Amino acid sequence: MPATAVTAAAVSDDPQVYEDEHVHAVYDEIAPHFSSTRYKPWPIIADFLGALPSGWVGLDSGTGNGKYLPLPLERPGSVWTVGLDRSRNLLDIARRGGGVLREVVWGDVLDRPWRDGAFDYAISIATIHHLSTHVRRKVAVQRLLQSVSPAHGRILIYVWAIEQDEQSKRKIPTQLESEETQSQGQDVFVPWVFSSPAKPTRRPESFTEVDASPEDSTTTHPRKPSPKIFNRYYHMFGRGELAGLVREAAVELGLHMGAPPTMIGENAVRRGIEIVQDGWERSNYYVEVRCWVS
Repeated sequence: MPATAVTAAAVSDDPQVYEDEHVHAVYDEIAPHFSSTRYKPWPIIADFLGALPSGWVGLDSGTGNGKYLPLPLERPGSVWTVGLDRSRNLLDIARRGGGVLREVVWGDVLDRPWRDGAFDYAISIATIHHLSTHVRRKVAVQRLLQSVSPAHGRILIYVWAIEQDEQSKRKIPTQLESEETQSQGQDVFVPWVFSSPAKPTRRPESFTEVDASPEDSTTTHPRKPSPKIFNRYYHMFGRGELAGLVREAAVELGLHMGAPPTMIGENAVRRGIEIVQDGWERSNYYVEVRCWVS
């Protein structure tokens, strides 16, 4: 199997140590190279941020290089997004996103560094799939639910899907494409190929041509170093798995699932969430959640 192929991963008994090695250490190492490939906002995410009321403050949990912090571009400064990430090197890039000094926080998506309901909205884009157990992924969703206003909070979550489109460079091995995998997802390693710029090499003096110029006599064609491959851990989500994870996380927090009640009675539910979007876009599953209080 080629070194750049997606392969099945076996999660260790200590998920924190496992993620430190196969997620956090990798992104700190590849931060500038990774950031150079992540600059174009996804349309649904841009639309979500563009539809938010002016004056709202939100959280980008797992902000990476901060490409969503300057949005919406058509209304710059109308909302303010705070970025959270474990990678110090990516945060250094995010902090200066769009030529404006941004607010970023070094932290873990599983922590609770702010009071409940501190934000009006939250996004989690391509982050939760790096958590290596179901429990940790559920806790990450709960942290999002806890971070936004219970009355009007909005949340958008994106994760990589087991269902890849034709343009995807990530080809899932056929042995992983079972009925069970399609619904429960699959733990995999996705390689990141890091190629250093080619450097000129020096010729030995004994091979110098007599009539050659100084440059020609000492320098050969650039020799490109062998690329370094980093295996990043991902949980590729199965069909319906993300929406199910959100429902499970909400119910454990005592939240009601569904639209807010139209009538308030003696036994009326006081707090809940509604999934207003549940879809697939370009090899990603996403859900949009709205919070309500009756």
